[in-house]
Amino acid sequence: MASEAKLGDTVKVHYQAKTKDLLIFDSKKTEPLQIKIGDNQVIPAFEKALIGMGLGEQKSILVPSGEAFGPYIEELVSTINRSELPSHLDLKIGQQLQIQQPDGSIILVTLANLTDKFATFDANHPLAGKDITFQIELLDILK
Repeated sequence: MASEAKLGDTVKVHYQAKTKDLLIFDSKKTEPLQIKIGDNQVIPAFEKALIGMGLGEQKSILVPSGEAFGPYIEELVSTINRSELPSHLDLKIGQQLQIQQPDGSIILVTLANLTDKFATFDANHPLAGKDITFQIELLDILK
């Protein structure tokens, strides 16, 4: 068994992901994450951090928003008249919805604001514009 993780290895890790003010995910409450380094299953900075880690090693990395989920783009926020929405929708702020675009593609949006007349939707990734700190622990290197 290899003592350091390298490109192409399948590894098991526990990790915690958080922004400055929010814990996003802690895998110690679930099964460890199993990924093959280089398969692009996670953001590139996370994969890069795994390379060279030894069994049982722990590491903390700060991933700037541009290398994580990208910048927050104001143009991806739009407000529409509620009369344009299906009347049967039970809308709640923070709710995620799938919206079909004119070209047939589907995008995921979050309901950001709601009034009697208008609904504001945000198509940014919920973590766009946020730097993310990952605490990573390498549990196992599989072949």
